[in-house]
Amino acid sequence: MRGQARTQGIAAFVSLSVVVFATAALAHNIGGTDAAFVAATRGPDPVPFLYLGAKHMVTGYDHLLFLVGVIFFLFRMRDIALYVSLFSLGHSITLLTGVYFQIRVEPHLVDAVIGLSVAWKALENLGGFRTLFGVQPDPRAAVFGFGLIHGFGLATKLQALDLNPDGLLANLLAFNVGVEIGQGLALAVILVAMVLWRRTRTFEPMAQGVNVLLMLAGFVLAGHQIASYVFDGAVT
Repeated sequence: MRGQARTQGIAAFVSLSVVVFATAALAHNIGGTDAAFVAATRGPDPVPFLYLGAKHMVTGYDHLLFLVGVIFFLFRMRDIALYVSLFSLGHSITLLTGVYFQIRVEPHLVDAVIGLSVAWKALENLGGFRTLFGVQPDPRAAVFGFGLIHGFGLATKLQALDLNPDGLLANLLAFNVGVEIGQGLALAVILVAMVLWRRTRTFEPMAQGVNVLLMLAGFVLAGHQIASYVFDGAVT
Protein backbone atom coordinates (compact mmCIF):
# COMPACT_ATOMS: atom_id res chain seq x y z
CA MET A 1 0.00 0.00 0.00
CA ARG A 2 2.83 2.39 0.83
CA GLY A 3 4.47 1.63 -2.50
CA GLN A 4 1.22 2.30 -4.32
CA ALA A 5 0.67 5.54 -2.45
CA ARG A 6 4.25 6.60 -3.21
CA THR A 7 3.81 5.84 -6.90
CA GLN A 8 0.56 7.77 -7.02
CA GLY A 9 2.19 10.65 -5.17
CA ILE A 10 4.99 10.80 -7.74
CA ALA A 11 2.44 10.69 -10.55
CA ALA A 12 0.49 13.52 -8.91
CA PHE A 13 3.69 15.56 -8.54
CA VAL A 14 4.66 15.07 -12.18
CA SER A 15 1.15 15.91 -13.38
CA LEU A 16 0.92 18.99 -11.19
CA SER A 17 4.36 20.16 -12.28
CA VAL A 18 3.48 19.79 -15.95
CA VAL A 19 0.24 21.69 -15.47
CA VAL A 20 1.85 24.49 -13.48
CA PHE A 21 4.79 25.07 -15.81
CA ALA A 22 2.76 24.69 -18.98
CA THR A 23 0.04 27.05 -17.84
CA ALA A 24 2.51 29.50 -16.35
CA ALA A 25 4.23 29.68 -19.70
CA LEU A 26 0.98 30.13 -21.62
CA ALA A 27 -0.79 32.34 -19.04
CA HIS A 28 -4.54 32.63 -19.28
CA ASN A 29 -4.70 36.02 -20.89
CA ILE A 30 -7.45 36.91 -23.33
CA GLY A 31 -5.84 37.10 -26.74
CA GLY A 32 -6.08 36.15 -30.39
CA THR A 33 -9.54 36.15 -31.91
CA ASP A 34 -11.12 36.81 -28.50
CA ALA A 35 -9.14 40.04 -28.11
CA ALA A 36 -9.99 41.05 -31.67
CA PHE A 37 -13.67 40.46 -31.00
CA VAL A 38 -13.60 42.62 -27.85
CA ALA A 39 -11.83 45.41 -29.74
CA ALA A 40 -14.50 45.33 -32.46
CA THR A 41 -17.46 45.26 -30.06
CA ARG A 42 -19.70 48.30 -30.08
CA GLY A 43 -22.56 48.46 -27.61
CA PRO A 44 -23.97 45.73 -25.37
CA ASP A 45 -23.18 42.20 -26.60
CA PRO A 46 -23.74 39.98 -23.53
CA VAL A 47 -23.70 36.47 -25.02
CA PRO A 48 -20.12 36.55 -26.36
CA PHE A 49 -18.90 38.19 -23.16
CA LEU A 50 -20.70 35.48 -21.19
CA TYR A 51 -18.74 32.90 -23.18
CA LEU A 52 -15.46 34.77 -22.71
CA GLY A 53 -15.96 34.90 -18.94
CA ALA A 54 -16.71 31.19 -18.71
CA LYS A 55 -13.77 30.30 -20.96
CA HIS A 56 -11.40 32.49 -18.99
CA MET A 57 -12.36 30.94 -15.66
CA VAL A 58 -12.18 27.35 -16.89
CA THR A 59 -8.62 28.03 -18.08
CA GLY A 60 -7.80 30.06 -14.95
CA TYR A 61 -5.41 27.54 -13.41
CA ASP A 62 -4.43 29.82 -10.52
CA HIS A 63 -8.04 30.47 -9.51
CA LEU A 64 -8.87 26.77 -9.77
CA LEU A 65 -5.85 25.70 -7.72
CA PHE A 66 -7.01 28.08 -5.01
CA LEU A 67 -10.48 26.55 -5.11
CA VAL A 68 -8.97 23.06 -4.82
CA GLY A 69 -7.26 24.20 -1.63
CA VAL A 70 -10.46 25.81 -0.34
CA ILE A 71 -12.63 22.70 -0.72
CA PHE A 72 -9.93 20.14 0.03
CA PHE A 73 -11.12 19.38 3.56
CA LEU A 74 -14.71 20.57 3.19
CA PHE A 75 -17.07 17.59 3.27
CA ARG A 76 -20.49 19.25 3.60
CA MET A 77 -22.14 20.95 0.65
CA ARG A 78 -23.30 23.76 2.94
CA ASP A 79 -19.71 24.60 3.82
CA ILE A 80 -18.58 24.35 0.20
CA ALA A 81 -21.39 26.67 -0.89
CA LEU A 82 -20.46 29.20 1.83
CA TYR A 83 -16.77 29.37 0.97
CA VAL A 84 -17.29 29.40 -2.79
CA SER A 85 -19.89 32.16 -2.36
CA LEU A 86 -17.43 34.25 -0.33
CA PHE A 87 -14.79 33.77 -3.02
CA SER A 88 -17.28 34.64 -5.79
CA LEU A 89 -18.48 37.75 -3.95
CA GLY A 90 -14.92 38.94 -3.50
CA HIS A 91 -13.78 38.51 -7.08
CA SER A 92 -17.05 39.91 -8.47
CA ILE A 93 -16.61 43.14 -6.49
CA THR A 94 -13.10 43.89 -7.70
CA LEU A 95 -13.62 42.59 -11.23
CA LEU A 96 -16.55 44.92 -11.82
CA THR A 97 -15.28 47.97 -9.96
CA GLY A 98 -11.71 47.52 -11.15
CA VAL A 99 -12.66 47.61 -14.83
CA TYR A 100 -15.58 50.04 -14.67
CA PHE A 101 -13.79 52.63 -12.51
CA GLN A 102 -10.40 51.97 -14.14
CA ILE A 103 -8.65 50.94 -10.93
CA ARG A 104 -5.35 49.70 -12.26
CA VAL A 105 -2.93 47.36 -10.53
CA GLU A 106 0.27 45.79 -11.83
CA PRO A 107 -0.78 42.45 -13.42
CA HIS A 108 2.44 40.59 -12.57
CA LEU A 109 2.29 41.60 -8.93
CA VAL A 110 -1.40 40.85 -8.44
CA ASP A 111 -0.90 37.46 -10.13
CA ALA A 112 2.02 36.85 -7.77
CA VAL A 113 -0.28 37.45 -4.80
CA ILE A 114 -2.79 35.07 -6.38
CA GLY A 115 -0.05 32.44 -6.51
CA LEU A 116 0.71 33.12 -2.86
CA SER A 117 -2.98 32.69 -2.05
CA VAL A 118 -2.71 29.11 -3.31
CA ALA A 119 0.31 28.55 -1.05
CA TRP A 120 -1.50 30.22 1.87
CA LYS A 121 -4.51 27.92 1.56
CA ALA A 122 -2.34 24.83 1.31
CA LEU A 123 -0.34 25.87 4.39
CA GLU A 124 -3.60 26.45 6.23
CA ASN A 125 -4.79 22.96 5.23
CA LEU A 126 -1.58 21.56 6.69
CA GLY A 127 -2.15 23.35 10.00
CA GLY A 128 0.96 25.39 9.37
CA PHE A 129 -0.25 28.66 10.87
CA ARG A 130 -1.15 27.09 14.19
CA THR A 131 2.12 25.13 14.25
CA LEU A 132 4.37 28.03 13.26
CA PHE A 133 2.59 31.01 14.82
CA GLY A 134 0.17 29.52 17.33
CA VAL A 135 -2.83 31.16 15.68
CA GLN A 136 -5.33 30.16 13.01
CA PRO A 137 -6.52 33.01 10.74
CA ASP A 138 -10.24 33.05 10.02
CA PRO A 139 -10.49 30.94 6.84
CA ARG A 140 -13.70 32.64 5.75
CA ALA A 141 -12.13 36.10 5.93
CA ALA A 142 -9.07 34.80 4.08
CA VAL A 143 -11.15 33.31 1.26
CA PHE A 144 -13.13 36.53 0.86
CA GLY A 145 -9.98 38.67 1.02
CA PHE A 146 -8.18 36.57 -1.54
CA GLY A 147 -11.34 36.65 -3.65
CA LEU A 148 -10.88 40.41 -3.86
CA ILE A 149 -7.31 39.89 -5.09
CA HIS A 150 -8.38 37.26 -7.62
CA GLY A 151 -10.97 39.73 -8.92
CA PHE A 152 -8.26 42.29 -9.60
CA GLY A 153 -6.40 39.55 -11.46
CA LEU A 154 -9.45 39.00 -13.64
CA ALA A 155 -9.82 42.76 -14.11
CA THR A 156 -6.26 43.16 -15.40
CA LYS A 157 -7.01 40.71 -18.22
CA LEU A 158 -9.92 42.84 -19.42
CA GLN A 159 -8.06 46.11 -18.87
CA ALA A 160 -5.37 44.89 -21.26
CA LEU A 161 -7.99 44.92 -24.04
CA ASP A 162 -9.46 47.77 -26.04
CA LEU A 163 -12.81 47.91 -24.25
CA ASN A 164 -15.39 50.24 -25.74
CA PRO A 165 -17.22 52.35 -23.13
CA ASP A 166 -20.47 51.95 -25.08
CA GLY A 167 -22.28 49.06 -23.42
CA LEU A 168 -19.38 48.46 -21.02
CA LEU A 169 -21.46 47.83 -17.91
CA ALA A 170 -23.72 45.28 -19.61
CA ASN A 171 -20.74 43.49 -21.11
CA LEU A 172 -18.91 43.49 -17.78
CA LEU A 173 -21.91 41.99 -16.01
CA ALA A 174 -22.19 39.32 -18.70
CA PHE A 175 -18.48 38.54 -18.40
CA ASN A 176 -18.82 38.22 -14.62
CA VAL A 177 -21.81 35.89 -14.97
CA GLY A 178 -19.74 33.85 -17.41
CA VAL A 179 -16.93 33.68 -14.86
CA GLU A 180 -19.38 32.26 -12.33
CA ILE A 181 -20.68 29.72 -14.84
CA GLY A 182 -17.15 28.64 -15.72
CA GLN A 183 -16.27 28.41 -12.03
CA GLY A 184 -19.34 26.28 -11.38
CA LEU A 185 -18.52 23.89 -14.23
CA ALA A 186 -14.90 23.53 -13.16
CA LEU A 187 -15.87 23.16 -9.51
CA ALA A 188 -18.33 20.38 -10.39
CA VAL A 189 -15.54 18.40 -12.05
CA ILE A 190 -13.19 19.04 -9.12
CA LEU A 191 -15.83 17.97 -6.60
CA VAL A 192 -16.55 14.72 -8.44
CA ALA A 193 -12.84 13.94 -8.54
CA MET A 194 -12.45 14.79 -4.85
CA VAL A 195 -15.45 12.67 -3.80
CA LEU A 196 -14.16 9.68 -5.75
CA TRP A 197 -10.67 10.12 -4.31
CA ARG A 198 -11.96 10.44 -0.75
CA ARG A 199 -13.60 7.03 -1.10
CA THR A 200 -10.25 5.37 -1.70
CA ARG A 201 -7.69 4.33 0.88
CA THR A 202 -5.10 6.69 -0.58
CA PHE A 203 -6.80 9.94 0.47
CA GLU A 204 -5.66 10.07 4.09
CA PRO A 205 -2.02 9.04 3.51
CA MET A 206 -1.69 11.34 0.47
CA ALA A 207 -3.67 14.38 1.63
CA GLN A 208 -0.75 16.12 3.32
CA GLY A 209 1.62 15.38 0.46
CA VAL A 210 -0.79 16.78 -2.11
CA ASN A 211 -1.19 19.97 -0.06
CA VAL A 212 2.58 20.30 0.08
CA LEU A 213 2.61 20.05 -3.73
CA LEU A 214 -0.21 22.57 -3.89
CA MET A 215 1.81 24.96 -1.74
CA LEU A 216 4.87 24.49 -3.97
CA ALA A 217 2.72 25.14 -7.03
CA GLY A 218 1.58 28.41 -5.48
CA PHE A 219 5.17 29.48 -4.84
CA VAL A 220 6.13 28.54 -8.41
CA LEU A 221 3.30 30.63 -9.82
CA ALA A 222 4.23 33.57 -7.59
CA GLY A 223 7.92 33.25 -8.46
CA HIS A 224 7.14 33.15 -12.18
CA GLN A 225 5.15 36.40 -11.95
CA ILE A 226 7.77 38.15 -9.81
CA ALA A 227 10.51 37.11 -12.24
CA SER A 228 8.42 38.41 -15.15
CA TYR A 229 7.97 41.72 -13.33
CA VAL A 230 11.68 42.03 -12.58
CA PHE A 231 13.00 41.04 -16.00
CA ASP A 232 10.18 42.20 -18.29
CA GLY A 233 9.14 45.28 -16.35
CA ALA A 234 5.72 46.59 -15.41
CA VAL A 235 2.82 46.18 -17.79
CA THR A 236 1.68 49.54 -19.14
